[in-house]
Amino acid sequence: MKVITDKKRIDEIFNRGIVVEILPSKEEFFSLLLSGKRLRIYIGADPTSDALHLSHAKNYMFLEELRRLGHEVIVLFGDFTAKIGDPTGKSEARIQLTEEQVKKNVKSWLAQIKPLMDFSDKNNTPRIVYNSAWLAKLSLNDVLLLAAQFTVQRMLERDMFARRLKDNKPIHLHEFLYPLMQGYDSVALDVDVELCGTDQIFNALTGRTLLKRLKNKDKFVIAVNLMENPKTKELMSKSKGTGVFLSSPPEEMYGAIMAQPDEMIEVMFVNNTRIPLSEKGEIMALGPRDAKARVAFEIVKKFYGEMRAQKAAKVFTSRFSKKGAPEEAYEKKVLKMGNRVLIDLVVELAGIKSKSEARRLIIGGAVELDRKTVTDPNLVIKLGEGKIIRIGKKKFFKIVPK
Repeated sequence: MKVITDKKRIDEIFNRGIVVEILPSKEEFFSLLLSGKRLRIYIGADPTSDALHLSHAKNYMFLEELRRLGHEVIVLFGDFTAKIGDPTGKSEARIQLTEEQVKKNVKSWLAQIKPLMDFSDKNNTPRIVYNSAWLAKLSLNDVLLLAAQFTVQRMLERDMFARRLKDNKPIHLHEFLYPLMQGYDSVALDVDVELCGTDQIFNALTGRTLLKRLKNKDKFVIAVNLMENPKTKELMSKSKGTGVFLSSPPEEMYGAIMAQPDEMIEVMFVNNTRIPLSEKGEIMALGPRDAKARVAFEIVKKFYGEMRAQKAAKVFTSRFSKKGAPEEAYEKKVLKMGNRVLIDLVVELAGIKSKSEARRLIIGGAVELDRKTVTDPNLVIKLGEGKIIRIGKKKFFKIVPK
């Protein structure tokens, strides 16, 4: 497989604004890229829920660009480590998942990332692997060997552990084992490069240490950004149900992007489109609504194709911008009047199974109250006769007093 070493193309990929840091150094890594050596590059993620959002999409889009340079890329599902629970950023231990939950989430993730990578390229197909293939086979002796490579003091350098100690909160022993297990992925795959978010640098460097000590091989770490709101610093989160979700139908995805705060336009432009950066100023000068519409179209097109993206834009314009009356008849709902929390109301009206799903709909801009989009799940509304509530694409409810 021929590797592309065109410096201009490589610079376009790495200077877009997605990469935050390359360890141990950007200079060494670029020298390797330009050498023509075919690298083995992987990204790993624990399928702890069935929800993926635009920040995840950005990672797989970036990995696909490296694949198109001719490198071998691997998509790793942490089906084993998901059952341990990553302590990263957590003030308490994660809930451990069952094998059935993990399998269900993996199936959902695969469907969501397929539009982002060319799995049909038979000359250089992205590999999909599961870390249970090697982690489930480790003996107690193997685990002791891995544990001997690190000190407790090293593990306690992680800020979330330091905070828990300060707050007198428990740190479970299995949480110390998590970085070892994730780090061993690098050894088992014998990789040259790991792609990870900035919140996973500790775990990625654990893998770098293990690979060096067990195989005397160096590994580079490419840390990419976490898509955060530049004003509020809020992150898209699959565990909190916040963000623009990849499983959304085209109209909902388009609407969810349009519902994002104006300060997120440039963030989504850089991370989730491949419109040349040279056009950024021109697009941003269109004003928030039109700039966001251009970004929304490009993102929906990536997942669903141009025709469905055009239809989604048309639906949004007619239903939201022009405030046109919906074609669907209102469904009358008999409810008790008075103050209600929006998320509870959405669960009751739409028959949604979980609050997390209702939260995703609300935050994604899929809920309207009297023709106005509402995005705060905890909003308290005064429910009165005649209120019109839209949930999703086609569900319109007219409230009748009980």
